[in-house]
Amino acid sequence: MSERRPADLLAMWRIRAFEEKVRDLRAEGPIVGSVHLCIGQEAIPVGACDALEERDALFATYRGHGWALARGVPAEPLFAELMGRASGVNGGRGGSAYFTAAEYGFHGENSIVGAGAPIACGAALAGRHDGSDRVAVSVFGDGAMNQGAVHEAMNFAAAFSLPVVFVCENNRYSELTPIADMVRSPRLADRAAAYGMPGHRIDGNDAEAVRFHMRDAVEVAREGGGPTLLECMTERLAGHYIGDAEAYRRPGELDRIRREEPIARLREGLLADGVPAHDVDAAERTARDEMDAAAAAALAAPLADPATAREHLYA
Repeated sequence: MSERRPADLLAMWRIRAFEEKVRDLRAEGPIVGSVHLCIGQEAIPVGACDALEERDALFATYRGHGWALARGVPAEPLFAELMGRASGVNGGRGGSAYFTAAEYGFHGENSIVGAGAPIACGAALAGRHDGSDRVAVSVFGDGAMNQGAVHEAMNFAAAFSLPVVFVCENNRYSELTPIADMVRSPRLADRAAAYGMPGHRIDGNDAEAVRFHMRDAVEVAREGGGPTLLECMTERLAGHYIGDAEAYRRPGELDRIRREEPIARLREGLLADGVPAHDVDAAERTARDEMDAAAAAALAAPLADPATAREHLYA
């Protein structure tokens, strides 16, 4: 479980470079509306998605850009979607918080906190009947653990031994409030015992640790053993949303997080393992070049035609 992979560094840098480019484009104007970035949380989607198969179904939160990229969604149509371009993954209709790319096993974000959990149960139940042997993954934050829909989904998945993996990205803040101020017991993984499922608190800043536990949870689910809850401990380097003043941060908090965040940790670990510095640093250059090119191509695409707004709707 302690193996360090250069490929993980490149995958995390791709997410980091994408999110930082999105931040810049939001400030400059091509991207409008509410945007939530996963800067600092990259190890969780990188490790978790590596344990999934093409047939599996992933349901993310509105902080889902990194999950889409880790699931294989190309950066250019993803940028285009956030810019409202016709070449976006949903033709510019979904934007930052609502896009989906089912052909990559990414079944969308959801801006209703915790609402993806019962939908994942539906996908898992369907997989039991359609012969696909699908595992469904529901991703949510620590604050969503207090939502009724998440409680109901976990209970339902456990009662019927559904192949679901519940992934809690515990970044220690439920929007702007520390999770420690909202619960009596801050170890959220312990709640799994009440549903009769395994629960594990893991280092969410270590992609290999996430991969190890995710593979085990997916294997249990696919073999009929039912759901698992993984509480992945991490911290975000960005605000809850773009424009968040982050007045709730304690002095020196961001400095500490920057020392412990997944890219910095893996970089130092690879250097300690003897990987040449040139090769380690090349990951960032490669990722930034890729994202610059993808963003430029998306920006050159035509805007979505408002006349198509009623397409893909039920009358």
